Amino acid sequence: MRLKNKSRNPTTIRCNAGCRCSFSVLVWSLVGCLLLLNLYSFISQKDASYGGSHLRINQHPHFRELEEVEEENIQLPPPRKRSPRAAKRKPKRPTTLIEEFLDESSQLRHVFFPGQRTAIDPRRSFDNDTYYYYPGRMWLDTEGNPIQAHGGGILYDQRTKMYYWYGEYKDGPTYHAHKKGAARVDVIGVGCYSSKDLWTWKNEGIVLAAEENNETHDLYKLNVLERPKVIYNEKTGKYVMWMHIDDTNYTKASAGVAISDYPTGPFDYLYSKRPHGYESRDMTLFKDEDGTAYLVYSSEDNSELHIGPLNKEYIDVTQAMRRVLVGQHREAPALFKHEGTYYMITSGCTGWAPNEALAHAAESIMGPWETIGNPCIGGNKVFRQTTFFAQSTFVLPLPELHGSFIFMADRWNPADLRDSRYVWLPLRVAGPVDQPLEYNFGFPLWSRVSVYWHKRWRLPYRWQEKK
Repeated sequence: MRLKNKSRNPTTIRCNAGCRCSFSVLVWSLVGCLLLLNLYSFISQKDASYGGSHLRINQHPHFRELEEVEEENIQLPPPRKRSPRAAKRKPKRPTTLIEEFLDESSQLRHVFFPGQRTAIDPRRSFDNDTYYYYPGRMWLDTEGNPIQAHGGGILYDQRTKMYYWYGEYKDGPTYHAHKKGAARVDVIGVGCYSSKDLWTWKNEGIVLAAEENNETHDLYKLNVLERPKVIYNEKTGKYVMWMHIDDTNYTKASAGVAISDYPTGPFDYLYSKRPHGYESRDMTLFKDEDGTAYLVYSSEDNSELHIGPLNKEYIDVTQAMRRVLVGQHREAPALFKHEGTYYMITSGCTGWAPNEALAHAAESIMGPWETIGNPCIGGNKVFRQTTFFAQSTFVLPLPELHGSFIFMADRWNPADLRDSRYVWLPLRVAGPVDQPLEYNFGFPLWSRVSVYWHKRWRLPYRWQEKK
C-alpha cells in the first residue's frame, strides 16, 4: 500500500527576499501580461489610425469651426386662452416643442419653416451668403423654384464630373387618402438636379414620371413612390434606380427598379418585387469599393433591416441576405464607409413626427451591426432627440476632405409636403464613441459618428476651388 507523504512540499521557486511564489501563479501572470500587451497594441493601432486622420483634419481651422456647434434657445409660446368651462372639463397640459413643430398654426412655424424671403437662392451672388447652407430654409434651383428632391440621394458621375441629386418630386397638393391615412401627394415622379459645387442646382426635370391613367401600373399617380436612389454600373454602362413602391394603403411593400443610359434620364421602369420575399419599405443603396452594390431596406413591419447584395447588373437581389438591428424598429437607413468600417444612420418609426437618430457600425456590411449612439451634437436636447427636426435620407462622402461627409435629412412638413425642407449638416467620423461596448474591456471598437448642428455653414474654400 502506497502511503501519501503528508510532509511533501509543493513545487516552488525562490523569489526575492526569500519569498515563495507558486509556479502556476507566475505562469498565469506572464500570460496575463502578454494579453494586456497585445490588447494595448491593438488599441494603440486603432487610435493611431483614427486619431491620425482626426489630427490631419483638425489642422485646418475651418474644421475646428464646424465642430464648434451652435445652441438653440427656442421659447415656447404662451398657452392659448381657453374658456373656463373648457379648462375645467379638460385641464390644458403644457405644449411640447414637437407638438409645436407639427402644428401648422403654431406661432413657432417660422422657426422651423422660414419664409421665402430667407430662401437659399444661388441667383443672388452675395459674397456673405455664397456657398452657405442654411438647414431648414427654402432652397431654390437656378430657375428660382424650390428644389423638389425629397427622400433622395446623390450620385457623383465620373463621366460628366457632376453631382446628380435624385428625390421625390412633391410639387402637388397634400391630402389624406382616407380618414386615418397618412398625409400624401399624388405620385408625380422622380426629380433630378445637377451641380458642380453641391450648392447651385440645375433642374434636369422629372427623370421617371408617374402613370396618369394606367391604374395597374406601379407608378400610377395614386400609388406611392419614395426614397429613390441611383448608382452607376460600369460593366453595363447603365444608371440604375431603386425605390420604395407601394399602394395607397402601404400593403404592397415592394422595391422598384428602373434603368437609363444617362444620369439625367429618362429612366425606363422595369418591375417591382418584394426582395428576398420580404416586405420592403424605407430603403437605400450602397455601392462598395469593389463594385458590389447592396440593397438595404426596412422589413417585417419596420421591426428590422435587411441587407443583401445585388446581382452584377444591379437590377435584382441575389439570394444572400442578412437581418440586422432585429427588433429595434429602425427606418430611413443612410449607409457609408470610412477606413474599412461601415457606418449607418437610421431613424425611429414615428410617422411624420421627428425622432432620435442612431448611428450603427460594422466590420462587414452583412453584419453584425452594433448601435453606437445618437450622432447629433449641438442645438439643444430636443433638437438632438429629434435629429434637428428631420429624418435621415443619405450620407454623401467628401473624398477630398478625409473623414468628412455631408449628412442629408428631410424636415417633413405633413401639412404641405411640397414645402418639406432639407437639412444638410457636416458629419465627421473621428474620436471614441460615447458608450463603448461592455465586452471590449471599455475600449471602443469604432470611431464616433458626429453630426454638428449649425444655423449657417459651408465647405472649405479649398474644396470649392476644386470644383
